[in-house]
Amino acid sequence: MSKDPVTRPSDRDPPEESVQLTVLARMAGVQTVHVRRYVEFGLLEPKRPRRTAPAAPVRFDPTSAARVARAERLRRDLNLNYSGAVLVVELLDRISELEARLPRSHAD
Repeated sequence: MSKDPVTRPSDRDPPEESVQLTVLARMAGVQTVHVRRYVEFGLLEPKRPRRTAPAAPVRFDPTSAARVARAERLRRDLNLNYSGAVLVVELLDRISELEARLPRSHAD
């Protein structure tokens, strides 16, 4: 009589790391209302739960904290509105991506 293979925790896919809204706000050094505004303006998106749980808290990729902090610095230091700060962060990210694709010069 054969048994179905038992799935051990180590055999499963590793859980995706994510943080709650309040933790992300703390990591970025902002209030939760600012994180919500950045979500509204498309700077970051909440992670979708694998299973639909009615009371599941909103979760985010922890690397989003750096983007939120950068946008908030732009808002504060350059007096940009949310849409301007989001646009600048997206453009800076795109520049970084393009620079990473460039071949490295040996004549630095």
